[in-house]
Amino acid sequence: MRVAIIGGGPAGLYTGYLLRRAFPDAQIDIVEQNPENVTWGFGVVFSDSALDFLREDDPETHDAIVPHMEMWRDLTLDMKGEKVVIDGVGFAAIGRLHLLQLLTERARAVGLDPKFGTVISDLDAYKDYDLIVGADGLNSLVRQSGDFGTSLEYLDNKFAWYGTTKRFDTLTQSFRESRLGRFNAHHYRYSDDMSTFIVETDGATWKAAGFEGMDAATTKQVCEEIFADVLDGEPLVANNSVWRNFPKLWNETWYNGNRVLLGDSLHTAHFSIGSGTRLAMEDAIALVKALTDNSGDVATALPAYQAARKPIVEKIVTAANLSAHWYEDFVANMDLPAWEFADRYIRRAGRIDDERLRKLAPRFMAGLEAYRG
Repeated sequence: MRVAIIGGGPAGLYTGYLLRRAFPDAQIDIVEQNPENVTWGFGVVFSDSALDFLREDDPETHDAIVPHMEMWRDLTLDMKGEKVVIDGVGFAAIGRLHLLQLLTERARAVGLDPKFGTVISDLDAYKDYDLIVGADGLNSLVRQSGDFGTSLEYLDNKFAWYGTTKRFDTLTQSFRESRLGRFNAHHYRYSDDMSTFIVETDGATWKAAGFEGMDAATTKQVCEEIFADVLDGEPLVANNSVWRNFPKLWNETWYNGNRVLLGDSLHTAHFSIGSGTRLAMEDAIALVKALTDNSGDVATALPAYQAARKPIVEKIVTAANLSAHWYEDFVANMDLPAWEFADRYIRRAGRIDDERLRKLAPRFMAGLEAYRG
């Protein structure tokens, strides 16, 4: 079997690693346009339960990655300085570059040789391959090469992904009222000396604040001023930290002929639920399982992959979209008292009721019930 994996992010590297273990004699080519050890962004976050899939399906990779993660048990909402802690909502985080390096090591350990810094404009070189895997992200060349029933729209809110040398005890959402309007920061530590710091605001505030015509250095300075009390004087660190609109991508069909999609080339999940990288790696597991169960027969494996995996992903993406739309209106929600705001926040994806909250976050629920009187 000859397999071309287009994209050397977490999805592509992990797919290659799993395929080599399942099919030792297969020819597996991984092609990535970025140079090795280069990526944008900072840390990526997983819910603690999201790591269960890796522990169950691939304990060796789980044990290789988890020691490098920062972990914590609570989530904190900081509403203009008034903090509400939601216990029992655990997370783990790791630097995106570090995760890529660990997965590259895993791929090389099984004899693969990812080709970094290799830009391709078409798939002609792989026309005789048995399988072409599209792990090439939002602007996927593989997806553009066939009919996958694609839908793509962009949310209105603007966000910029920074890092900071300020370490935070928990994943925290800091909501601030400033002279320029209302802003939110999603921030969490991902290493001994760094944290992710995502700044977000609605489109109208972003435009009125003058960010559209502002250079990168001034933009960073303004964001530091808005969150000065949160950062405690520590600077923001930029890495391609431009303002973006989150893309909602979905594909009704996951394969076309011998071409198959996974990860961000197939679907996106809003960063507020911390599931993008998890979904990509779970896609890889599901794809390789389908190929293994069907003895490497691509024609039967790809429909099996879609049938088994799609319903699971739809549920997670639906929850992510509900969460995303809550954030689209976070500016209006900031008029609520802190406890009521926190209550709406934790229920934003439509999957939590009082009974589940009592089990998941007993201290938070006790505080909420005291607030309710």
